[in-house]
Amino acid sequence: FAINKMPSGVAIGAFFLYAALTGVTFSVLFLVYTGGSIASTFFICAGMFAAVSAYGYFTKRDLAKMGTYLFMALIGLIIASVVNIFLKSGTMSLIISYVGVLIFTGLTAYDTQKIKKMSQTSDIDSEQGKKGAVMGALALYLDFINMFLFLLRILGDRK
Repeated sequence: FAINKMPSGVAIGAFFLYAALTGVTFSVLFLVYTGGSIASTFFICAGMFAAVSAYGYFTKRDLAKMGTYLFMALIGLIIASVVNIFLKSGTMSLIISYVGVLIFTGLTAYDTQKIKKMSQTSDIDSEQGKKGAVMGALALYLDFINMFLFLLRILGDRK
């Protein structure tokens, strides 16, 4: 990743810039979905994210193997999504959304545990530790965003 070549301060700034751009991009969701459905989906997603992240943090079970399978499932999900662009199947879109929620739920637990293990073995004040923290924050941010978008496709009321 390019993050290994940049100073940690630049990596943090890039993360905040990415988050801000994502926020601006997501403003168009209010043109497609009702405000109430966006809000309720957000709170459902936040609750799910918190519960699954807590599981990943506190479980004694090693989730490392699960990460490999989830990554393969994510690749399959991307392929299915691309195929469905051409098929335009509503049923397939709904199935993809449910599978996406499951994948990103699992990735949230996996990434949380990975960050916890990393924090126990590295010095957070070092340059590498700070970069690891940014990568961990980005992973969880992407997990949340994707889980939210898939849930919104399932639960959202279109205007």
